Amino acid sequence: MNIPYHKAYIEEQEIKAVIEVLKSGWLTMGPKTIEFENNFKEFLGVKNSIAVNSATSALHLALKAIGIKEGDEVIIPTNTFIATAEVVTYFNAIPVLCDIEKHTHNIDVLKLESLITDKTKAIIPVHFAGLPCDMDEILAIAKKYNLKVIEDAAHAIPAKYKGKKIGGISDITCFSFYATKTLVTGEGGMATTSNADYAKCMKVNRLHGISRDAWDRYTTGVGTWYYEVVDNGYKYNMADMNAALGVEQLKKVEWMRDEREKIARKYAAAFKDTNVEIIDIPDDRESAYHLYVIKVNNRDELMAKLTEKGVGVSVHFIPIHKHPYYKEKYGYQDGDYHVANKVFDRSLSLPIYPGLSDEEIDYVISKVLEFVK
Repeated sequence: MNIPYHKAYIEEQEIKAVIEVLKSGWLTMGPKTIEFENNFKEFLGVKNSIAVNSATSALHLALKAIGIKEGDEVIIPTNTFIATAEVVTYFNAIPVLCDIEKHTHNIDVLKLESLITDKTKAIIPVHFAGLPCDMDEILAIAKKYNLKVIEDAAHAIPAKYKGKKIGGISDITCFSFYATKTLVTGEGGMATTSNADYAKCMKVNRLHGISRDAWDRYTTGVGTWYYEVVDNGYKYNMADMNAALGVEQLKKVEWMRDEREKIARKYAAAFKDTNVEIIDIPDDRESAYHLYVIKVNNRDELMAKLTEKGVGVSVHFIPIHKHPYYKEKYGYQDGDYHVANKVFDRSLSLPIYPGLSDEEIDYVISKVLEFVK
């Protein structure tokens, strides 16, 4: 049997939507992008959605919107994809790494305050695998020290924290629609915020710092050729072809989450009485189940065994403090991140996506159990 680690759930609706955009004559940011933004903010119940070409871009724009400058410090978990740290360095600011919590793999809020200095300006919690972080505690700490909170929700559409959808809880939230994510546009991302000034800054800077985007200029009938550059911006806009995928994917995003949860429950039941450890999901939150991570001894041997048997697997993530560039530039020490080190050494991610058959799920389970028993 051959089971890929991930396969995007694309149906005829998405294919038709992209074809319609191709036939429309307007391929870049335009009516579909605006439709996607409007649908997204309505889905989350937020005031502003800004569509961009990646979650990395969204995080970069978010940091610019809150005014991050050279020498500032931003606290992030070490257990995250490199983009979370990378965007901080774009400003010559310093990513300050925090260890993670053993059972959730999310940022350890008990270690946050010890990392705060007079240079700290923001915290970027990452909702690992789609499981929301301890947002009440994080927001309380941020308020105490007058810090901004930007949620890295690349894994977390749709997820809920204490009944609230991730996307409208903190200053800015950033989502990913990369090819392996829970909502797919190929490449793409979104920033959400209730702050009008932040939204305006991000909208202007996603397209070269131009005061009005191309769609506005060519559809209003007023001053169609004229524009002004009001900030030093970037080329981060989303194209309508990607947005067309997003519009259709958003319609089924909750159904896809429910399908992933069914798979997660089967995995959890199968591994219950074994030495396979799984992530704990507190009762007061709902995971998006972007990843299904297990922890085992001899992780690399199990990965090799599963690969040999046709099961696609991955590892999330190599902690940032272990990457040579960041270790050398910022002097991160292995000894400062004991939990992240132990989690990394034992973790691997199993397939979890809509379309996996019961037979395939049972096959994955059987191969894991063969190894651990």
